[in-house]
Amino acid sequence: MAELIIYSERIKDNIKKLSNFFEKNHIEWSLVTKVFSGDKTFLKAILTPDVTEKINSIGDSRLTSLRNLREVNPDLRTIYIKPPANIYADDVVEYADISLNSSLSTIESLNEAAKKKNKIHKIIIMIEMGELREGVKRDDILGFYEKVFNLSNIEVIGIGSNLGCMYGVEPTYDKLLQLSLYKELISAKFNKDLKYVSGGTSITLPLVENGVAPKDINHFRIGEAAFFGLSPLENKRFKDLHTETFEFYANVIELEKKKIVPDGIISEASIGHTSEYDENDVQETSYKAILDFGLLDVDKDDIEVEDKDISFVGITSDMLVIDVGLNKNELGKTKYKVGDKVKFKLSYMGVARLLSSKFIDKVYVEEI
Repeated sequence: MAELIIYSERIKDNIKKLSNFFEKNHIEWSLVTKVFSGDKTFLKAILTPDVTEKINSIGDSRLTSLRNLREVNPDLRTIYIKPPANIYADDVVEYADISLNSSLSTIESLNEAAKKKNKIHKIIIMIEMGELREGVKRDDILGFYEKVFNLSNIEVIGIGSNLGCMYGVEPTYDKLLQLSLYKELISAKFNKDLKYVSGGTSITLPLVENGVAPKDINHFRIGEAAFFGLSPLENKRFKDLHTETFEFYANVIELEKKKIVPDGIISEASIGHTSEYDENDVQETSYKAILDFGLLDVDKDDIEVEDKDISFVGITSDMLVIDVGLNKNELGKTKYKVGDKVKFKLSYMGVARLLSSKFIDKVYVEEI
């Protein structure tokens, strides 16, 4: 079975380094674990007390993941990081201490759910800042906050925005300054102290490092930098974080010399994806290897084979085909054989999909 290697100690070291970085900059942060889809083995391996001691809360976008968090460690503070669906208000209040919201009717449902459980549910209200994802429209902010402040079992603890996640709108100084000014406006208008301005994600880290983030931005929601060591603004390593945190190995289950051009009538029945080929190469051959994973496990665009001499041929639901050319190394000896492993590099989504697949082995390695 194909294997996803997880360097758990490197990830834990990344989290500790980020905690120290934020502490020095007087910023609180939430660790976003959605890439692990609530996997209990991961939660136990990574979220040890020495790792979580300086983290404000653990966040996820799925309620099942938050439920698993609570089962593994009931003392963890949890945050639901996307606007919840109305019908799950009871579960949100049960499993999340904090939630991000942008719908008045949903917040009213959360209020009713909190009343039933005799709880105060904390929320951060998200503001639309140009990314065209979740967020209250800026010209509706004051009226929106006024209605929410009147709810008995809801405590508004902050204002937030989500930049860089869909269209890639950069969280510039000006954008973040607008967010902090909205916080000041709301505080002055309603005489309320909003504790958090949650405008930071992994993409915003360089602004803090360079000292150009507005001082009021005091809460970050971080996933990618913690697990991959990267700031996605330029996809570069952030400070001295570990970037070699995941590896993917697939097994060669067949290796034969075959034609480059398929033989027969090509229909529309294929469920896979294939590379382009030249009809003029109808007599040409090369060595093709079949690997033991497919589209059900990961999208081909989210993986990159480490061996540059290998090229993609096609992928189906459960197998990937690669071209290994003459299958010879620099010394002229056979390069691959059945039973060998092929190594891949992974994007964030590649890791997320492989972690979600029940057909992929997950192996935790405890080494820096």
